[in-house]
Amino acid sequence: MNAVLPRFLKLSYRREPLISALITIGIVDTIIGGFNDSWSLFSIGLSTIGITSIALLWRLWSHNQRLQSKTEKSVAQQQQYYLPSQPISSPSKLPILTIPKEKSPRNLKKYPNIE
Repeated sequence: MNAVLPRFLKLSYRREPLISALITIGIVDTIIGGFNDSWSLFSIGLSTIGITSIALLWRLWSHNQRLQSKTEKSVAQQQQYYLPSQPISSPSKLPILTIPKEKSPRNLKKYPNIE
């Protein structure tokens, strides 16, 4: 237990330094207000801890929602096919195009621009 708590605190301060600092401030205010019978300082400390904890939980929840939506999108993208499922070894052949080389009156009627 003693080794787990410092590791958890270091990890939480590295991940969320602002939220961890606000929780620490709230805990200190709560302790000072509780020992000095200053209920206003005690209530400010509790409200700081509560609001910061709610913000932390909301941030973790939104992060998890983003991760779930990204994994759903990646699964949906993996199932899309952009090309038809035809075998690559036998593609459809295009017709061979030929241009007539002789200038006969019959070809001139078909192709008036050839001279």
